[in-house]
Amino acid sequence: MEHLREQNMYVVTGATGQLGRLVVEGLLAAVPAEEIRVLVRDAAKVEEWAQRGVRVQEADYGRPESLAGAFAAGDRVLLISGNEFGHRVAQHGAVIDAAKAAGVALLAYTSVLAAPTATFRIAEEHQGTEELLRASGVPFALLRNGWYTENYTAGAAASVEAGEVFGSSGAGRVATAPRRDYADAAVAVLTGEGHANRVYELSGDADWSMDEYAAELAAASGSPVVYRDVEPAEQVRRLVAAGLPEGFAEIFADTDAAIVKGQLALRTGDLARLIGRPTVPLAETVRTALGA
Repeated sequence: MEHLREQNMYVVTGATGQLGRLVVEGLLAAVPAEEIRVLVRDAAKVEEWAQRGVRVQEADYGRPESLAGAFAAGDRVLLISGNEFGHRVAQHGAVIDAAKAAGVALLAYTSVLAAPTATFRIAEEHQGTEELLRASGVPFALLRNGWYTENYTAGAAASVEAGEVFGSSGAGRVATAPRRDYADAAVAVLTGEGHANRVYELSGDADWSMDEYAAELAAASGSPVVYRDVEPAEQVRRLVAAGLPEGFAEIFADTDAAIVKGQLALRTGDLARLIGRPTVPLAETVRTALGA
């Protein structure tokens, strides 16, 4: 029986990240814990999962040798994209190679919305990874995630205190959803059928502008909040002053330029269909972030 279970494991890479933790919790609600394996850099961070029966293996995208034995024939794997920008194609390629060698049944990858036509910088490594995955011959599912609502609401309290939220996306619109919605979609694909060699463009049911976001902050807090559009260089300067590493600040400014072009406003309904419910609205995520 142990051998049979090994042939049908649900494997989550990068499981200690914000998205990965939500995916694992979703799997724990859907399948027996002993059918879940997580790949993490530090096993001590997931001791609670191990105690619940989840299999834990220490592995690092940047060390291909650590992926030995991580997968087995019949596994269903979620490759959550790494965060070492500039190195991700090679790192993801190591995971794909290991999955191919093992003969996994499905490899789902968290890409980015409308990846083939996206022009912002973080899309480039997703494009490269998608090419490797298609060329590998491994049955795949592309989960092209849109922008997370938490990319904005993580700073909600500070924006309310300052009375403004700033950016460089102008009147551009973005169709976001919270991480839990994207995690639920990943769980649905891993545990469901008919997802091999499918592409899902995942985004929120509604799109919104930064002026509308500021209005939601004001409504939830009862304090006036406005959107202040600034030049990209000023956006980077402000983000760095707030404590964000310069590289990440530049990514936000670069993505705002894509939002101006409408590249993160695509709405296909794929996310709501996969999770079997509407995506969580902006207003609800704002209220949660502010404790309102």
